[in-house]
Amino acid sequence: MPTIDQIVEAIRTYPGVTRKARIHEVVDLLPVDSFTHVIASEGEDAAVIDGAGDYCTLFAADGIMESLVKSDPYMAGYFAVLVNVNDIAAMGGRATAMVDIMSMSNEIICARMLRGMEEGVRRFAVPIVGGHTHPDCSYHALDISIMGTVRRDSVVLSSTAKAGDDLVMVMDTDGHYPQSVPYAWESTLAKDPKLVRRQMEAAAEVAEKHLVHAGKDISNPGSVGTAGMMLETSEKGAVIDISKIPLPRRDDDLIRWLLAYLGCGFVYSCDPAHSQEVIEIFRKAGCDGAVVGKVNDSRKVEIVLDGETRTLFDFEKDIITGCRPLRHKK
Repeated sequence: MPTIDQIVEAIRTYPGVTRKARIHEVVDLLPVDSFTHVIASEGEDAAVIDGAGDYCTLFAADGIMESLVKSDPYMAGYFAVLVNVNDIAAMGGRATAMVDIMSMSNEIICARMLRGMEEGVRRFAVPIVGGHTHPDCSYHALDISIMGTVRRDSVVLSSTAKAGDDLVMVMDTDGHYPQSVPYAWESTLAKDPKLVRRQMEAAAEVAEKHLVHAGKDISNPGSVGTAGMMLETSEKGAVIDISKIPLPRRDDDLIRWLLAYLGCGFVYSCDPAHSQEVIEIFRKAGCDGAVVGKVNDSRKVEIVLDGETRTLFDFEKDIITGCRPLRHKK
């Protein structure tokens, strides 16, 4: 069992956390606060664009790291779909379509990426409807952009956590670490596609029942790092009990688990009256869940383990993304 100081050091220095520190510089160069049809953007898993009637459009994009494209092009293609679908689900929406941009210099690698994308489309039932191909590059790259829809009154933002909320984590602990992606917990490829889609639908159900104030899918920063991103954007803090976070039964590497990207995992800030209902909705879709902490106004993320407490992030001086809620200019 690692010490609490080892956990703090591992999370604070993990590339999945540190590589996001310059996001706010891009946001500052490309401001959207004068565009009133943009309801939400920076700090969110997907932008929320004003739509007709009761629905809004969700819009997101993700690029796959070059190292994965080289080491396992099939998984690169599959994960390109999975990460985008998760971003739409995190916002409480349902994905409708994707487009891709592929750059390649080797037809075999390209074919393997395409097979992975094909499996993602089949498994999540979200079509790739177009895109762009660079067939004569000196490198390989894959990026996908996705659209979805969400009811206007059911959008789940990252920036609206409230002091006094429970911090809830739900995740599919039935999976494994692929050799080619040692910090990704793959929990979707061996399951019936109907169950995989049900997990995404659980996120939409939680949103439509108005059970949560804020949420994110557990992505590259890992479970605690993702909670930190949500709290930073919400300008809040929290106390997180590491021992409460669900673990795979056979997993004996706590730090690796805390840093893992999850095939299906979400962190929510919700009224304590709704916590167990959120957990139960995901339990029916094959996920474990627990109340792992409490949101407060401190702007500090503190972790607790074996009776010891440490400050993981202090947002008065620390930055994960540096993003703040969108506030339109008047």
